[in-house]
Formats: sequence, structure tokens, C-alpha cells
Amino acid sequence: MPKARKQEKVKELTRRFKDASGAMFAEYRGLTVKDATELRRSLLEAETSFAVVKNTLTKLAAKEAGLEGAVELLVGPTAIAFITGDTVRGAKAVLEATRRFPALVVKGALIDGRVLREDQARALATIEPKDVSVAKVAGLLQAPLARIAYLLQAPLQRMAFALAERGRQEA
Repeated sequence: MPKARKQEKVKELTRRFKDASGAMFAEYRGLTVKDATELRRSLLEAETSFAVVKNTLTKLAAKEAGLEGAVELLVGPTAIAFITGDTVRGAKAVLEATRRFPALVVKGALIDGRVLREDQARALATIEPKDVSVAKVAGLLQAPLARIAYLLQAPLQRMAFALAERGRQEA
């Protein structure tokens, strides 16, 4: 690859590292082209892109992006899943893909500039997605308000029932 093309590739990888909310590193040895294409399609739904990378160029890009910790994950044939959406959702999509494609083996992840080992990356995928967590917190906050509204409404209902009963008794 000519030097100018390598420099362009490093710039592109640097940009992808900076734009991503996270990245999962995997070994892809034995993954067929057909499987890789299917994998890319399935990851797009989780706002995640999959790229086979050259370790030397990726090391340069990671250093340029200020992610020196990623260098330790760049051993052997490497592919990176760049997660641009919800990190947990992207991690789940990648780990689900490892079940469908046994040739894909997770090496680790890079989340918020922090390197996660393979077991930590798998644990990340067990966390609930952000939107589910937000919905649960909203539900927890709403429950006390609903109880207060019910308690404030109860005396008025009792009074209305008492007046209605009184009206029936007089009639």
C-alpha cells in the first residue's frame, strides 16, 4: 500500500475512533466473506460498523486518537466493531454475532477510552440498554406522584359517595 494511502487510512481510523462511543475488538480467523457481509448487515441495526483492520495502521490511529490502551488488543488478525449508537446495544449485537459466527472471537473492548478485557466486554452486554434504564427510572419517579394524586383524590371521592348515599336515604 502506498504511503499516502496508508496515511489516509490512519486518518479514517482515527476519525472512526473519535466518532465512536465504543469499539469491540475481535479475531475473525475463519470468517467467510459471506458471513462477514451478513455480520455487517446485522450490526448496522445496532448503529455499529464492522471493519477488518491492519494492526500497524490501527496502532497509529489509536495513538492519534489518544487511545493508547487499544494497542494491547491489536494482536493477531483483528476486526473492530465501531459502535456509534448506544454502547450496550452495540456490545449486545456483537456478542450475539459471536454466537451465530463461531469464527468471530471477542478480544476486548474500548469504552470511553478505557480498555475492557474479553470477560468485561461480555459483562457490558448484560447491562440493560440506556432507553430501558431511563424508562425504569421514569417509572420509579412517577410511582410516588401517582400515589400522592390517588391519596389527594380519595377524600373527594369519599365525600361524593357519602353525599350520594345521603341523597338516596332522603329519597
